[in-house]
Amino acid sequence: MSELIDVLDENGNRTGEILTREEIHKKGLFHKIVVIAIIDVKGNILMQQRSKKRLTNPEKWDVTAAGHVSSGQTSTEAVIRETLEEVGIKVNEKELEYILTYKNKKIVDENYIDNQIFDCYIVKRDQINLKDVKIQESEVEQVKLCNKKQFNEIIESGNIVKRDELYKKIIEYLK
Repeated sequence: MSELIDVLDENGNRTGEILTREEIHKKGLFHKIVVIAIIDVKGNILMQQRSKKRLTNPEKWDVTAAGHVSSGQTSTEAVIRETLEEVGIKVNEKELEYILTYKNKKIVDENYIDNQIFDCYIVKRDQINLKDVKIQESEVEQVKLCNKKQFNEIIESGNIVKRDELYKKIIEYLK
């Protein structure tokens, strides 16, 4: 069964309509996405490379985890779920530091329109052990830790999911 998602208006309010992920993208309706960056005390960011099987941004680098907010879920519930699913790391609501919300509109093709509202979070950990990461192979190729310099290099290379507003905030956070 396909994931059900709440349709939002341009301001991020639920309209009361619930559609499948496919219907939302086909119609280009607004919906919520969550994104999380897990950063250690040394300023290293846990990055993931998206699976080559993904429809959007295959094999591009991204911060720790991201995904759709399922119908009835809050952003915090969704980001906790997505982090556990994609990289096998359990985070709790108290750790989540909300950093920004932004909108993105993008036409992937005639049947896939992304009108998304992103809620972005950071979690700071004493350390990140890559041995503890358990990737969801259908979504993630590999993970790595990047320091600020390496993070900037990936951004400059363009081999990263386009999230400019978020990356600016992360760089500010690392200062």
